[in-house]
Amino acid sequence: MKHYLLILSIILTTACKTFAQAGNIIEPEPITSALQKANMGKVVFEADTIPLEKLQQTDLLTGYEANAANNLYMRLLLANSLTNYQYSLQPSASVEQLNQGNFQFAFYVDGRQIYQENLHKGANLPIIKNTKTTIFVPFISNRGEDSWGRFLWGRFMNHGGDEALTAGKHQLKIEVRPYVTTPDLRVGELIAQGEIKFTVPAIDPKDAQLQPIKPGSGWQVSKESFDTKKIMEMNALIAGNRFKQITSVVVIKNGKLLIEEYFNGSARDSLHNPRSVGKTFASAMMGIAIHDGYIKSVNQTLKEFYDLKKFSNYSPQKDNVTLKSLLTMSSVFDADDNKSDSPGNEENMYPTDDWVKFTLGLKTDNSKAAGKQWNYFTAGVVVLGDIINKSVPDGLDKYSANKLFKPLGISNYRWQYTPQNVPNTAGGLQMRSLDYAKFGQLYKNAGVWNGKQVLPQSWVKDSFTKHLSLPKDVVGEGYYGYLFWNKTYKVNNKAYETYYCSGNGGNKIFIFTDQPLVVIITAEAYNTPYAHSQVDKMMRDYILPAVLQ
Repeated sequence: MKHYLLILSIILTTACKTFAQAGNIIEPEPITSALQKANMGKVVFEADTIPLEKLQQTDLLTGYEANAANNLYMRLLLANSLTNYQYSLQPSASVEQLNQGNFQFAFYVDGRQIYQENLHKGANLPIIKNTKTTIFVPFISNRGEDSWGRFLWGRFMNHGGDEALTAGKHQLKIEVRPYVTTPDLRVGELIAQGEIKFTVPAIDPKDAQLQPIKPGSGWQVSKESFDTKKIMEMNALIAGNRFKQITSVVVIKNGKLLIEEYFNGSARDSLHNPRSVGKTFASAMMGIAIHDGYIKSVNQTLKEFYDLKKFSNYSPQKDNVTLKSLLTMSSVFDADDNKSDSPGNEENMYPTDDWVKFTLGLKTDNSKAAGKQWNYFTAGVVVLGDIINKSVPDGLDKYSANKLFKPLGISNYRWQYTPQNVPNTAGGLQMRSLDYAKFGQLYKNAGVWNGKQVLPQSWVKDSFTKHLSLPKDVVGEGYYGYLFWNKTYKVNNKAYETYYCSGNGGNKIFIFTDQPLVVIITAEAYNTPYAHSQVDKMMRDYILPAVLQ
């Protein structure tokens, strides 16, 4: 019997190889791994990054427990390269045309399909599509890899995975197929599949309990009621790592502290790094500097502050770049942080020894209409900070301390600095959650704090103006003010508009326009696909339903 099975295995393997290699459009890499040969056509799961040549059958996971310490990696073990599988779907297509397609992934939980996606063509380089027969990516990882795998997993979780993978034991199954787009969309037969037992631990009830507001917060404590069950449900999801890397949630209602919750080792006195939330502080300081007469108006242009001809790529267009266009991210510089290949992408700025010189030396984009097209432009906010710094007495550091932080009673904060030792208005202004709440409440109070007009009321109004529509393909619905974002949440078929500061990782300061609410969420989910979407879910499904009247 064993002899018969051995012969049958050899026949099947040979047939599989023959079928895989027949009619190829491109030569795939040779399959030399014994483990790959033994698991051809499978999706396998691993807990660590082990090279294929060292991978043993015992390294493949049969089960996974979802907690913050455990990683989950996926490996496709294929009989051929993706491009050759696609070629069998569309033999008349060229390699370049086939590369416009990719893998289709289907996720099943307990036998029910939850999510299906045709992976974007940009996931995987052409050389990988053309030649690789094994592909290894993280799904769940605490190492922070920049990978399409983590983003794919995030989309699965956001589109039903969270609801399907409840506390308890589940069977997770993944099916993989090739797809092409030329001349039309076609999806091929199954080329890999795999299953794993997926366990979601139950939450310890004590981890979901509301945290009592301790004395010494600096806020009056609200006596208003709210739906404690909803907040406990949210706390349980944070404790269970369903909402990941959340560090605090603070809710101010009618100017009083209603909810104060800390997670993942954070506490009241923790200084958080909310990344680009700090940009909005630059907007506030610009408003104060204009009110004090150190800067004339938002209509001033760069040529009034710099000799632009001394910088690279001079163009008369630069002369007319206004402060307003930098505040609304609508200048004509050739820059877009949402495009990795953009010359003005912020990642190109940080390694340089002079960030202002980098920014002012960028080319202009003739396709942009000044003040009309929104593109996220971190480097432009650095220039705003430099302009404030050189315009106000004693520089931005001392000016912000005296004009903003001291009036708000904020003493425990930490700026980051540019190479020229100017406060970094690109982001990273670290504070306590309760102090971010003061900043949000200042705007909610139309610039007034403890009876004093700290921020001009007119500046708050201009900041909370829909100057530009946000591109739907980048950020979805919404508008942009003076370094403020705008969006509307819908809860129980009612709309609730908010202006908010936003930073990498899911950090937010929400100020609601028609409700007496300021909400702070801090998080450390930096560079993850779920950072902002999970905050939206927290707001829409838990926080707002709990505190709205």
